[in-house]
Amino acid sequence: MLTDKRFRIAAVALLACLTARDIRGQEIVVTLLGTGSPIPEVERFGPSILVQAGSQTLVFDVGRGAHQRLVQTGLTAGQVDAIFLTHLHSDHIIGIPDLWLTGWQSRQNRPWAVFGPSGTVRMMDALKLAFSADIQARVEETGGLLSPVGAEVSARDIEPGVVYERDGLRVTAIRVDHGAIAPAYGYRVDFSGRSVVLSGDTQVSPALIEAATGTQLIIHEVFQASDALLRDNPAMARIKKLHVDASEAGSIFQRVRPSLAVYSHLVLRGVSIDELVKRTRASYNGPLVVGEDLMRFIVGENVTIYRR
Repeated sequence: MLTDKRFRIAAVALLACLTARDIRGQEIVVTLLGTGSPIPEVERFGPSILVQAGSQTLVFDVGRGAHQRLVQTGLTAGQVDAIFLTHLHSDHIIGIPDLWLTGWQSRQNRPWAVFGPSGTVRMMDALKLAFSADIQARVEETGGLLSPVGAEVSARDIEPGVVYERDGLRVTAIRVDHGAIAPAYGYRVDFSGRSVVLSGDTQVSPALIEAATGTQLIIHEVFQASDALLRDNPAMARIKKLHVDASEAGSIFQRVRPSLAVYSHLVLRGVSIDELVKRTRASYNGPLVVGEDLMRFIVGENVTIYRR
């Protein structure tokens, strides 16, 4: 959803057959694979973002349906170079077994690189154990044609700072505050003078604001519940404290001054998207888009928006 015609930045209404590989040069290509919440939705799958630049294809978080959305972009899971996790809440990682094991068939001879907060290595080791019978059986069923190497995982527990550099692309982890599930990270991606910041799930984070200031594209989570619900539901009020609401996000965007601010991982309870935008506009008057699944952003000298 483009929230203001004044801030349409070369928007195109239909993705058609365009794939990210058709348009990559010195740009960063960002595709929202899933923009939804923990509640299952057909129109909005679980949180996941595809980032491509140069030779690299990266996936940040692997929520429900991420693999299906990836296929819709024209890519296979075997083309993914690395996976980055913001934190270990289930809605951000539930799609890992599908991307990993179903994608194994198109990824014959290289292990999966997975980066995430402390606990990531232990989680991936546990998943390998949980699916060990499946992996062994599929190798035997194919007479070894399905290489076990393609099912291997190279996982790493990260710390804040640069965590990945390949062919001119750099990924920096930013420590953010998401309550009891700690550590949690946002990420900044830099390539050829272009930059993108992904918030992950977070409260208002000075470190994220500092890292994002002046970036071309910021993609931020948002949690917005009605005033009545927050007043009458103590559990909802506690959850809200772990996230950023529209007013807070607007203040963040106003400080960061990106070329474009985008909402993704929308958790809306008792409010509409129009109300979300209205509340954001109380503190931010710059370019704003409410993300949709498979919406794509080309970050070059300008930010170009493609909608499916």
